[in-house]
Amino acid sequence: MLVRKIKSGTVIDHIPAGRALMVLRILEITGREGYRLAVVMNVESKKLGRKDIVKIEDRFMEGEEVDKIALVAPTATINIIRDYKIVEKRKVSAPRLLEGILRCTNPTCITRKEREPVTPRFRLVEGKKLRYQCLYCGTIIEEDEILEQLIGRNP
Repeated sequence: MLVRKIKSGTVIDHIPAGRALMVLRILEITGREGYRLAVVMNVESKKLGRKDIVKIEDRFMEGEEVDKIALVAPTATINIIRDYKIVEKRKVSAPRLLEGILRCTNPTCITRKEREPVTPRFRLVEGKKLRYQCLYCGTIIEEDEILEQLIGRNP
């Protein structure tokens, strides 16, 4: 299999096998945006056994996008490419604090009330299984609920 180098853009590597399409969905990439894109799934990896890779030409990840990627692909690395060279490489990590990305699943939480302009905030409770706790009501949300909110379905 041959996947060519990209001149500039982002390579998201070490995505857990089968989650590349989730990463694209989080980034709201459908294929109609005009980006040149390569998706490689279930390739051998020394670290993970199997992994996915996403290459996106002329698109760079920042802030909230990186945080969302970390929620679906906590083992991912993001490589920024310029003139065919890696100029920045960083591992993603589950953010300690999430603000405005998820919504609380507790229907009585103040963040769910229409008349209360409160932005949902969560703190990381456990990184390996991805568990976050609402800072307002204490409700814990698990990885499956997080993925459902981010991509609209269970993994």
